[in-house]
Amino acid sequence: MSPGARRLAVPRPSTVLTGPGGRPLAVDRHEVVAVRESWLIEDRWWTERPLRRRYWELVTVDGRDLVVFRDLQEGGWYRHR
Repeated sequence: MSPGARRLAVPRPSTVLTGPGGRPLAVDRHEVVAVRESWLIEDRWWTERPLRRRYWELVTVDGRDLVVFRDLQEGGWYRHR
């Protein structure tokens, strides 16, 4: 990457409290009041580093619209800006 350039939409590690079925109840201490949608991404299964993620689009009690995902290979939670 050239100097001054930056990557867009780099996910950040997040703390997610989950309920039944892995549904996020809070993200980084922001209570979740609605799930807009959830989807599964499975890609690069033919490589040594397959990609398996469960995404959630959420609305928090303070009106934030968040997209988070759980890395199903490594187990961590991440948040998109």
